[in-house]
Parts: sequence; C-alpha cells; structure tokens
Amino acid sequence: MSRIGKRPIPIPGKVTVEIDGQRVAVKGPKGELSRVLPQEVEVVEDSGTIAVRRRDESRAARQRHGLCRTLVANMIDGVSAGFQKRLEIQGVGYRAQVQGRTLILNVGYSKPVEIQPPEGIQVAVENNTNVIVSGIDKEVVGNTAAKIRAVRPPEVYKGKGIRYAGELVRRKVGKAGGKGKK
Repeated sequence: MSRIGKRPIPIPGKVTVEIDGQRVAVKGPKGELSRVLPQEVEVVEDSGTIAVRRRDESRAARQRHGLCRTLVANMIDGVSAGFQKRLEIQGVGYRAQVQGRTLILNVGYSKPVEIQPPEGIQVAVENNTNVIVSGIDKEVVGNTAAKIRAVRPPEVYKGKGIRYAGELVRRKVGKAGGKGKK
C-alpha cells in the first residue's frame, strides 16, 4: 500500500469538493480547480475527509495511487491558501519589473526579455531583484517559475543569473592565473 496514497485528505471549512465519477472539482475562497483522474483510482468523500483508493492491485493502479492523492491535496491547498515561488536575480545591472501583466527581465541580453504569465498566475517584483510567482494551481506556478529561471540560469563561476530563493549554487574556481609561469 502506498504510504502517501493511504493518508486521508482533510477538507477545510471554506472548501467544497464535488466528485463526479473520475472528475474532481474543488471550490474555495481563492478560486476553483478541477481535474479528471485516471480510471485506476477512485475518490471517496466521507465526513470531512477525502480518500483516494485503488480499484485493483495492478501495476498502473499502484503507480498512480500516491500521485492522485497528492494532486487532489494540492488542489485543496491551492483553493484555500494558494502557492507561491520566489526567485532571486543576482548580477550587476540585472533587474526585473512588471508592466501590466507582463514581466520584463533585464538580465544581460541585448534586449529585455518579456514573459507573459498564463491565466490565473500573478507575478510581482520586490526591490527589482526578487520575483514572486503565485497562483492556485501548484503545477502551473512551478512551471512558470521554471520558465522564468530558464531565461538566465545561475552560472557556476560568478553566480550570476536567476535562481530560486534559497537555492544553493555550487561555485567553481576559475583559472589559476599565470603569474610567474612562462
């Protein structure tokens, strides 16, 4: 039995869950999300909690059991509290700004890079170097943050680039220098 899959999911007071066959819809104060789960699992609601169970003991059902439980739990967390990812920009002259919904990054290229976030995702900038990506869908928040980071990933010699807050970038030693060698 999956250790993650067998844990029940508590439903907060302000969240409603509708189960229609394989479709799970969750509504809360931040918005609403829905997802169609695979046929190998079933979702059951009883007395303030949700349980995700396998229909059989096939390999596919065992593989998807914990995944589906986590997906439903993330939907419930998203509509009640939301998710956010923080990014830091490091480098001389590197900065970010928001115009309307568009994120504009000046990170050492000849022209600024413009990123249009998907629907339901908010992007904010603090102190020109901290970018905050927030929304109710954990998957979309993570993908948007990864696309922003991919514009200029941190490089290993000087550490310049865009990194997640708290991300440890392993630094390399540069050239040894050639003083005294001929």
